[in-house]
Amino acid sequence: MTANPPYLLNDIDGVLNPFPGPGGSLPPDYRPHRVDLNGTDVPVWLNPDHGSWITELHSTGLVRPIWATSWQSAAACTIGPRLGLATYPHIDLGPTRQLTRHPNGYLWKRDAVATWAAQAPLVWIDDDFAHPDHEWARQRSLNGVPTLLIQPDPYQGLRRAHIDAVRTWALAIARNVRTNGDRDDVAARTPPLAAAAHTPRSEGSH
Repeated sequence: MTANPPYLLNDIDGVLNPFPGPGGSLPPDYRPHRVDLNGTDVPVWLNPDHGSWITELHSTGLVRPIWATSWQSAAACTIGPRLGLATYPHIDLGPTRQLTRHPNGYLWKRDAVATWAAQAPLVWIDDDFAHPDHEWARQRSLNGVPTLLIQPDPYQGLRRAHIDAVRTWALAIARNVRTNGDRDDVAARTPPLAAAAHTPRSEGSH
């Protein structure tokens, strides 16, 4: 594996915590939890398999998981433990209460993520990308910085096929590095990590 594998950016709402469908329906593998978020009792639905999948993927050394969610630092102490995850750091996304999820036509998180990541390769799982986000990822990859966006159905959440896609992509990156060398080791320019808030979808900050 590479010395500096790509980052795996994980969202929570719509990915690990799906949104209820018609009549409040949720996929059968999810279990109800209640978490204290800054003094507010918040209901969430979590699939225990997600913790196993992410942990297994991390153990391969192919990716470095990090939270990219409006839950910010709360992700590591509320959601992570309930999924059996290690304490992963988070990206500081700044203020999380947005009037719209796409204030400039693209996902509100993207500017903070782009600044934080700089030239580091990454795979980003989020349910709320817009077309300009996919174009940003394509252009980033064309510029020599491997970038993959994975967009789950927010009413189904993360599926095994998404994790398999991450693994396949990351293996290809690792093989390319071994074959061609780590060029000037762009991933070694590691961005600073924040130490490890939930806003409803209607307020656009997940």
